[in-house]
Amino acid sequence: MEDALPSTKLTPAKPLRIFLIGPMGSGKSAVGKALARLLKLRFIDSDAEIERRTGVDIPFIFEKEGEAGFREREREALADLTLLDGVVLATGGGAILLPENQAWLRERGTVVYLQASITEQVKRTQRGRHRPLLLHADPATRLAELMMVREPIYLGLAHCCVSTDRRRVLDVAKHIVAHLPGEEASSGAAVGATEAP
Repeated sequence: MEDALPSTKLTPAKPLRIFLIGPMGSGKSAVGKALARLLKLRFIDSDAEIERRTGVDIPFIFEKEGEAGFREREREALADLTLLDGVVLATGGGAILLPENQAWLRERGTVVYLQASITEQVKRTQRGRHRPLLLHADPATRLAELMMVREPIYLGLAHCCVSTDRRRVLDVAKHIVAHLPGEEASSGAAVGATEAP
């Protein structure tokens, strides 16, 4: 999968808010932490914030409230998190499903879609049991089904797209920095030394 960085989709510089979207296993948390370090921003994981607010983990919320209940909690969290300045926000794979979330992500910051093949998603998600949508299904089949629904939304929201397949986390983060709109790319002290892979 090749990187797609259409310059026509990059918007004028917005407040320092970078939102990472993409499927499970695309590397949003790892890349987000590296990106935040490069840009000297705060890193936030929306799933971790939901767990902090509720006091329970994501699988427990799914078990007690179902996906609909979780999506409502996710919506409430994103309403606040997308207004914070100086952040790199890693979102859950399904955070893009609700129209409100789509609007907030697209309008309030720079959206980066981290792309990963189904093969890579399976490899990266098989280690843990904390992904409720994969518990009772063949992972490859389920991930493919999710991508059929979600990928058009990811592509429609993204200001830029970067493949994470077989790439080092830091290389992906540097690639993103090199393709950010003006203010974001010039804000961090370490950014000037970065190069796109």
